[in-house]
Amino acid sequence: MLEFLCLGSGSSGNCYLLKTGNSGILIDAGIGIRQLKKSLKEYGFSLDHIDAVLITHDHADHIKAVGHLANDFNKPVYATELVHLGINRNYCTTSKLTAKHQRIVCKGTETQIGDFTIKPYEVSHDSTDCVGYRIETMGTTFCIITDCGVVTHQVAEAISAANYLVIEANYEESMLQSGPYPAYLKGRIQSEKGHLSNHQCAEALANHATPELKHVWLCHLSEENNHPELARKTVDQVLRSNGIVAGKDFELEVLKRKTPSGVYIL
Repeated sequence: MLEFLCLGSGSSGNCYLLKTGNSGILIDAGIGIRQLKKSLKEYGFSLDHIDAVLITHDHADHIKAVGHLANDFNKPVYATELVHLGINRNYCTTSKLTAKHQRIVCKGTETQIGDFTIKPYEVSHDSTDCVGYRIETMGTTFCIITDCGVVTHQVAEAISAANYLVIEANYEESMLQSGPYPAYLKGRIQSEKGHLSNHQCAEALANHATPELKHVWLCHLSEENNHPELARKTVDQVLRSNGIVAGKDFELEVLKRKTPSGVYIL
């Protein structure tokens, strides 16, 4: 059995749990350690179930608790060499990582963690470095694409490989353009080093999803420039215009920004 739990998704903090009967990993650790422990307990989990932490990039909303997980709870942290350097430079990591807990992963190279085979791939974002993860276990492929400015060949490959997919739908273009953000920030968000819009996310799914895709979760929605129902509606409409019906061809859901999603059995 493979279980998936989103503990938070968005600029307030990102954290995802994948667990088999024998192994558990966190993908990102951007929520406070107390909230992380509390949310895990609510769903029958604990830090004892976590074998490792995977980090996508070094922005604060993805690494807030990583130092505590490593230094206080002895959890190894897997990230690229550049991401590790960025983590220890970041103001939010008051508890810095030492070599004892650092594990280096390389894009395109597989690493085994318990029941999981993980393979990071490059994602375009304005962090020190950024990756997505393709995770295989028990004949199932789970992929995560968050904080992504453009759908590259590597990102398209991840979508095509996935049975289960977490993918960013950060903003609705009209809301961003009419919203209060200054011009430079709007430009950053829309750039190839920024984030995917609802429409870009939908087009990526329409172009690269395969019949093997079973479930999609939209993640990292902007609180100011998006809305869960709008994101789902936009993605659903684009998919339908391409002959894909959400709820029939694959399940489509929106992850909550600040509260856990509940446990999914994959």
